[in-house]
Amino acid sequence: MNERESRDGDRLFFDEHQRSTIEAAVSRIIPTDHQPGAKEAGTIEFLDRYLSGTDSVYAKPDGSGFEKLEGKRAEAWQQRIDVVREKYIEGIRELDRRSQAQFDADFVRLTTEQQDRILADMERPARQIEAALEQAEATAAWAPVEPAMQQTSAEIEMNFFPLLALHTRQGFYADPIYGGNKNRVGWKLIGFDGPASLAETHAGHYTTLPYFAEEQIDWGREDDRGA
Repeated sequence: MNERESRDGDRLFFDEHQRSTIEAAVSRIIPTDHQPGAKEAGTIEFLDRYLSGTDSVYAKPDGSGFEKLEGKRAEAWQQRIDVVREKYIEGIRELDRRSQAQFDADFVRLTTEQQDRILADMERPARQIEAALEQAEATAAWAPVEPAMQQTSAEIEMNFFPLLALHTRQGFYADPIYGGNKNRVGWKLIGFDGPASLAETHAGHYTTLPYFAEEQIDWGREDDRGA
């Protein structure tokens, strides 16, 4: 079992090398510059918690914790998490394999420039797959090539790099209750204050209306303008 005990008693998934490797990778996907990046947002905590099991899947509406999944619902989620776990384990091995082959060191020990090169090399095949899917959709007159729920954008169907990129964004922008977006750094970056807690949202005390356009857009008219 690839789990360890964290300092606060919670069961987490990554061992120390895996954790430091993924933290280094997400820190290059959303790097720190004059603004906080994935490292400051605690994206690694978001990911480590998510992969630890089914205890942190659905936050309770009152913000007091997480729902306890049981029965087939819990089994289905655990199967999904197990698939994603394996993708991360193999992805970390691949990061180190490529890093050793090119720079004779594990990924976490590379310079940021070298890490960027490794990640860029892993990204290219993923972009080619996306391009092929877009071409297939165009050939089919924009009809989906598969039923919607079976699209390759589903988490368990993704290759390692696009999965890592997706989780990096989620950990940066998700509600802080899920472990990432510490101090709301992701929300602050895009000018979104956010609710004080999930309870405030579900009680109807918070609204996102101020962030919407004041005037409704007539999309039909906009389409005519672009024709």
